[in-house]
Amino acid sequence: MSVEITWWGHATATVRDSGVRVLTDPLFVRRLAHLRRRRGAVPPAAAAVADVALVSHLHADHLHPGSLAKLLPGTRLVVPRGAGRAVPGLRRVVAARGLRVTEMAPGDVCTVGEVRIRAVPAEHDGRRLPYGRSRVPSLGYVLRGESTTYFAGDTGLFDRMAEAVGACDVALLPVGGWGPYLGPGHLDAGRAAQALARLGARCAVPVHYGTYWPIGMDAIRPHEFHAPGDDFVRHAGQLAPDAVVHRLGHGECVRLEPAR
Repeated sequence: MSVEITWWGHATATVRDSGVRVLTDPLFVRRLAHLRRRRGAVPPAAAAVADVALVSHLHADHLHPGSLAKLLPGTRLVVPRGAGRAVPGLRRVVAARGLRVTEMAPGDVCTVGEVRIRAVPAEHDGRRLPYGRSRVPSLGYVLRGESTTYFAGDTGLFDRMAEAVGACDVALLPVGGWGPYLGPGHLDAGRAAQALARLGARCAVPVHYGTYWPIGMDAIRPHEFHAPGDDFVRHAGQLAPDAVVHRLGHGECVRLEPAR
């Protein structure tokens, strides 16, 4: 296994494998509606340089047209099937930037360079609020190159998670959120550790915590902002003791080499 992972904050990370740069759920803003970036600098322009960008679902903190507009012209963009129809702003950005879009549903596969990307299900309501019902699925992605990396997007635990994902070396797992309470279809630190135990991954990187928070609510349940990364390390040590957790700071990178 040889893979390099940089966490930019929230669900945004760059995974480098086999010479391919994969960017997850790009979000490059200081403020999004009622949320502000409370920790970590806005990612630099270099963070938007990717061979392929993955979008896990339609929520505005995961599919953000303004951030996608920072991608270089011609970048491959992978989105859930139906996203273009559901989000007019996405269509405008794709046309303006000349992005090459691939829409996927669970089980679909595409290849970028030497990396095979497989869409897997996620247990999450990914509607583009405040609009009505949507059949656009929420996805996770399994990247297979020199290593196998699972990017979970947003998801809760579901019964066939390990079967859907398959064997993986690294798991990028959400361990928190952007507010004092997590609704259904999310992993907190404890449930993320359960997911890691089910998956059997050798390494994990916690994401989706400690970045954005509602304006004016810094004093409301601050533990939910500050603690999920450390809590995940603790829970994983109990539930998945053979796994190594790399709790990265914003903009930090880890390179994972083959096991000796």
